[in-house]
Amino acid sequence: MRRTTLVTLTLAAALLGTQPAAAAPKAGGWEPAPSAPWDVAAGVRCDFPVHGEPVVDEVVRRVLSTHPDGSARRVVYQGDLVVRVTNTGTGAAYEADASGSAVVEYRRDGSQFWTVHGPVFVGVGEGLGTLPRGLYIVDGVYTMDIGADGFKSLHLIHGRTDDLCARIG
Repeated sequence: MRRTTLVTLTLAAALLGTQPAAAAPKAGGWEPAPSAPWDVAAGVRCDFPVHGEPVVDEVVRRVLSTHPDGSARRVVYQGDLVVRVTNTGTGAAYEADASGSAVVEYRRDGSQFWTVHGPVFVGVGEGLGTLPRGLYIVDGVYTMDIGADGFKSLHLIHGRTDDLCARIG
């Protein structure tokens, strides 16, 4: 089932520490927000090395407001995103649907505030979140406050978390 939503890759990119490629704006202010493949070493998110790669990536973004310097302040994301997450030590893989929707507020100090509906990919480092270290699909209605130091505070109103490290471990 196809979902039309607001979020992901750039969300996934922000959560995993990668940056999406720049793209030309589409009509109506929407522009592609593609996701690049990524790798994390053993112990960073899972006990083993992990590779992530989009297999479906139709994410777009639209800037809702900007800071005085023209940089994005509030951005909405939508579109289908499925990421194949692979344990590179064993080859075990899982295709995670991260086709949620979100409005992200980018603050001047580097922190972010996300208002989310649906599944989004979230990576958490050791001691850097209200979730334990890991890779997750968080699905439901929630907010996430990401501090300038990278600490992720998840406030789940209704929903669930899916531990991807456990799925491919």
